[in-house]
Amino acid sequence: MELHWELMLESVNPLLKGTLITLELTAGAVAMGIVIGLFMALMRLSNSRILRGFAIAYIDFFRGTPLLVQILMVYFAVPQLLNFQIPDNYQFIAGISAMGLNSGAYIAEIFRAGIQSIDKGQGEAARSLGMTQGQAMRHVILPQAFKRVIPPLGNEFIALLKDSSLVSFIALQDLMYSGKLIVSRTYQPFVIYLEVALFYLAMTLILSRFVNYTERRFGKSDNR
Repeated sequence: MELHWELMLESVNPLLKGTLITLELTAGAVAMGIVIGLFMALMRLSNSRILRGFAIAYIDFFRGTPLLVQILMVYFAVPQLLNFQIPDNYQFIAGISAMGLNSGAYIAEIFRAGIQSIDKGQGEAARSLGMTQGQAMRHVILPQAFKRVIPPLGNEFIALLKDSSLVSFIALQDLMYSGKLIVSRTYQPFVIYLEVALFYLAMTLILSRFVNYTERRFGKSDNR
């Protein structure tokens, strides 16, 4: 089967533009997910039954329902529920919001596991020095937990990068949707989707190498 190299070269520029949107979307969603996830993890570990129950309900809902359904709910259901007209740039807002909310649920469990992996004696030692529980968490527990959660956070970024292709269902012109537009014009699905797959593969490989490098670097600093 002929691969149509000329078509693949012509498709590079529009696919690169879609790739940039994909990276912006994923980075923004992960940043949002880190903030949400940290708060949800702390609420999950709280002594308050109300806070703990809310965090459990949030995590169970967003981990237990498909990301595509969440994207469609934010894009279609939220405007109807709040009774406002969808603005022109709402695809990006809806995409990053749904992905951030979804990522927050997974990152919450990552943070919770990281915090619980720290020896309880360190928190007790900090409190014996006069620190409050909040100060011990902020100055002693969380800095160590952050180092331990870097590898799973990197894996979450890579997983979310691939899942970001689902925003093409709301016509956000990311990498996947850019490929769909080219296919609809050229009628060459094999060539274009192969090129799209190679773009995703390149991004995930680069990110995987960066995560491995970061993990080794922090591992060396811990051994000093």
